[in-house]
Amino acid sequence: MNKNLALTDAQYDYLSRMRSRADDPLLAELRRETERLGESGAMIATAEQGDFFTLLVAALRVESALEVGTFTGFSSLCIARGLAPRGRLLCCDVSAAWTDIARRYWKRAGVDDRIELRLGPAASTLAALEPGRTFDFAFIDADKTGYDAYYELVLPRLRTGGLIVFDNMLAHGNVVDPKNDRDRAIDALNRKLAADARVDSVLLPVADGLNLCRKR
Repeated sequence: MNKNLALTDAQYDYLSRMRSRADDPLLAELRRETERLGESGAMIATAEQGDFFTLLVAALRVESALEVGTFTGFSSLCIARGLAPRGRLLCCDVSAAWTDIARRYWKRAGVDDRIELRLGPAASTLAALEPGRTFDFAFIDADKTGYDAYYELVLPRLRTGGLIVFDNMLAHGNVVDPKNDRDRAIDALNRKLAADARVDSVLLPVADGLNLCRKR
């Protein structure tokens, strides 16, 4: 039985408001600035995703986190807020312009000293990480056709019991009937994760779909 609710605008507005930090002025300002970027502004994580990441990272007592695809810094700011007292977040992105926005808001939020940003292709950055560097948590939200490569680069560096979260794993609903290479890549990874003996995974209908994978 399908018990998922197709939300009306009013229901989604209600859902979005029923959060501990629903009125956070800094995150609201960052959303408005990002939305002014035009079509690319739609890439920002939803407000409830941000608070979910803060809660999840705090509950897991994450000390070492990774983000692949930082954009203007909304999700990284939320992740950094949930880190354990000495926690650190490594962010990977290719855009200096977008991450300049992120840096401003990290500083205003008082989390800039917990975040390291490395600019360049994420696959190259991950492949060149220091030997022995590991992570408790990783959030992947970059180019969708690169997801599988990022997964294979991140998983060996994830501690046992650590979590990888992938965004946009429903591909706007196109995973059931892929339209292009992007959709097919997401569908293939969902199927791979469900069958991968290295992880336990669950695909959740949060925003455009979050796939959560716990390393066995």
